Amino acid sequence: MSGHSKFANIKHKKEKNDAAKGKIFTIIGREIAVAVKEGGPDPSNNFKLAKVIEKAKSNNMPNDTIERGIKKAAGDLGNVNYEYVTYEGYGPNGIAIIVNALTDNKNRTASNVRSAFTKGQGSIGTPGCVSFSFDEKGQIIIDKEECDLDADDLMMTALDAGADDFNEEDDSYEVLTSPEAFDDVKKALEEAGIALVSAEVTMIPQNYVELTDETAIKNLQKTLDLLDADDDVQSVYHNWDE
Repeated sequence: MSGHSKFANIKHKKEKNDAAKGKIFTIIGREIAVAVKEGGPDPSNNFKLAKVIEKAKSNNMPNDTIERGIKKAAGDLGNVNYEYVTYEGYGPNGIAIIVNALTDNKNRTASNVRSAFTKGQGSIGTPGCVSFSFDEKGQIIIDKEECDLDADDLMMTALDAGADDFNEEDDSYEVLTSPEAFDDVKKALEEAGIALVSAEVTMIPQNYVELTDETAIKNLQKTLDLLDADDDVQSVYHNWDE
């Protein structure tokens, strides 16, 4: 059992994402461009592109938008210059934050990310300063109300497919995998007819930190909101127990 409600956080993130489809489509569009540049426009021969298309469909991106993005990237290969960059730092009270970005202008992105940390009374750190306190894991969340299997059967289905761990909470189940086993476990659960609230390879904190000071909470939320609004930012991980 886990006291930290990943399900509640994921529902909160989904509500924010639903209100910001434009940014999600921008993020996925850039990922399509990078995938096409690296492996070509045919998803049957480009595993990375196939994964991005799957992500696009799970976020309700229209098929014609996906196809236009692939065609545009295929015809614009020489001008696709996006780079993945990662920033690490601290929010109020030492909250650990990791920011992944995909950008065509690292100076702009670095400046924006630094500003987001500064405005929230935090600071950018050196590479590796906080990532050691996170584990890269496949994380699958299942709503108890949407799952017909009991906990034991669900756990065995996940473990038999290669999952590392299984946690039960009040409202949900959490399945954890290695990044390498994630696709196999996800596929096994889907083939068993299990609806997934969320399924992604993510960075999971080894420990969560609670904030009780209202000023610290407001400052941290300011940093997270500014990062969330930046089109260059792909994902943000932190160890704040919201």
